Amino acid sequence: MATEGPRITPGKLISTGIYILIFPALILVLSGNWLWIEGWVFSGWFIALCTITIIYLYRHDPSLLAERFKKPGSGNQKGWDRFMVYGIVLIFILWIVIIPLDAERYKWSLVFPVWVKIIGILGLLFSSFLFYRSYTDNPYLSALVRIQTERKHQVIFSGVYRWVRHPMYLGGILLFICAPSLLNSLYGILIAILFAFLLVARILGEEKLLTTELEGYAEYRKGVKYRIIPYIW
Repeated sequence: MATEGPRITPGKLISTGIYILIFPALILVLSGNWLWIEGWVFSGWFIALCTITIIYLYRHDPSLLAERFKKPGSGNQKGWDRFMVYGIVLIFILWIVIIPLDAERYKWSLVFPVWVKIIGILGLLFSSFLFYRSYTDNPYLSALVRIQTERKHQVIFSGVYRWVRHPMYLGGILLFICAPSLLNSLYGILIAILFAFLLVARILGEEKLLTTELEGYAEYRKGVKYRIIPYIW
């Protein structure tokens, strides 16, 4: 287990709760339709996932929660990863803004078949599983690419990390692709592809760091051969 670290203050939790609500609200506002069923379904999923994860970490792994709140550039984060983090944030904001404009307000995309939306829902459910298990299985799941020496960083071999080396990145890609599939946004899916390429670049840099600087990671790579998609990559 990771060593105990500073706890998140109640004030920080409240501000985080407000931050979580901003994105679903933005989707509904930009859509121009407060009766948009798919928008409400995604908003409910997003709020539930974030709330459950934060409550779990606050109660069971406060040091990881504090680690997740570290700002880019803090600790010994690699310089190149700081730009990666900013890139991910910008793509996420673009994705959040474009989807409701495309899917509901201006309807740029053709209407998706029902089966595409069903796949979107199933993909989001699997994505939430991967997110939650990544947090509960890995007490070193930092948002920054860095070696957490102060927390006695170790390689995790159990749980979802027995399947692929980066399960949370897989969950992120599923989120970015399946949400616009549910919400009916082709442009959202195109942005998701850009996001996936950015994550692939980050994975390559992160694995280079972990292999050279984290004891046991080279052996872990030999045991778990695939990064995010079993039998493919």
